[in-house]
Amino acid sequence: MTTDITPFTLHIPDADLHDLTRRLANTRLLSDIPDPAAVDVGIPIPAGWEYGVPVAYLRPLLDKWREFDWRAVEQRLNAVPQFVTEIDGQTVHFAHVRSPEPDAVPLLMLHGWPSSFVEFLDLIPELTDPRAADLDPSCAFHLVIASYPGFPLSGPTTESGWNPQRMAAAMTTLMERLGYDRYGVHGNDAGAIIAPEIGRRAPENVIGIHVDQIFSFPVGAPGEFDDLGPDDYAALEFGQNYLQRAIHDSSQRAQPHTLSHALSDSPAGQLAWLAQLLAHNVSDEALLTNATLYWHTNTSASSARFYFESAHAPTPTTPTTVPIGLAAFGDDFTPPRKFADRDHTNLVHWREYTAGGHWAAYQVPALLAQDIRDFFAKVV
Repeated sequence: MTTDITPFTLHIPDADLHDLTRRLANTRLLSDIPDPAAVDVGIPIPAGWEYGVPVAYLRPLLDKWREFDWRAVEQRLNAVPQFVTEIDGQTVHFAHVRSPEPDAVPLLMLHGWPSSFVEFLDLIPELTDPRAADLDPSCAFHLVIASYPGFPLSGPTTESGWNPQRMAAAMTTLMERLGYDRYGVHGNDAGAIIAPEIGRRAPENVIGIHVDQIFSFPVGAPGEFDDLGPDDYAALEFGQNYLQRAIHDSSQRAQPHTLSHALSDSPAGQLAWLAQLLAHNVSDEALLTNATLYWHTNTSASSARFYFESAHAPTPTTPTTVPIGLAAFGDDFTPPRKFADRDHTNLVHWREYTAGGHWAAYQVPALLAQDIRDFFAKVV
């Protein structure tokens, strides 16, 4: 294994782009129900999506993908300094953007599934150079935006076992290799699972952890429902309804490879699988950018395995101790505070917003960036 850090430039070969266009042109769409019956599924969903991603949505998006100017997107992505290194036998891709402020705080940013490092690109200017945005320059960050092993652009994993704890170990090694012995972490979705594990693994190195979700649920302990109020029960019901409808969670947790055979062969299927979570929450360009990255890196199966590995990983037996901050946005799961305090002994920041949602970095980047700044101003 080498510890070298190598500059990375994204370039998808022309032949691969032509193959994608050919496959898109030959897509066979399913037979759709023109007017599906409205069903109350317990969580907010657009009308017509009761059965999942409808043909009426997917067809025009596939047309956009056929005309998508990938080279222009590639040029914008390559404007961000990117690198690769090898950790635990696996290529790890990351963007590394240093702040012009000499006292900036190193911040590791961890994206969700089915997203990629693209998730945080809109936050870079404000977080790295607040002075240019007429913001307080005393809270600036050197950003490390990582791509997990098995995800674009780190590529498929070559062995099993990449659970949150192993991901956390790789991310800790990455920050150490970059020379950062004290740093913060921000995580969303899968990143909000991995980030606390980094705090458990390296509490002496982690200044604080900022997340968009805290995944604290009932565990069957005596009296755990005592003193819960109506809002707490509503939050639990929201989470239960979401999990019942979350086909990606149940299928990838149980059999990540079964569906991935189809996703690796059909770009239309890959796009629909991403759209079930990202549609109506991100721009078409962001969705197509992520779909292109997943397709050309063939990481549908290896990224899906994260759900399987998480379900079979050791359950933490002790709470975290590093400072943690939560920014809960829009129609997203927020646990009862009682459960969050049970799992995290140093929860110092808790804000709930009506704007945004599960994909706040895409939806309300300025609001998320400000919350990150506010949290780390408390703990640095």
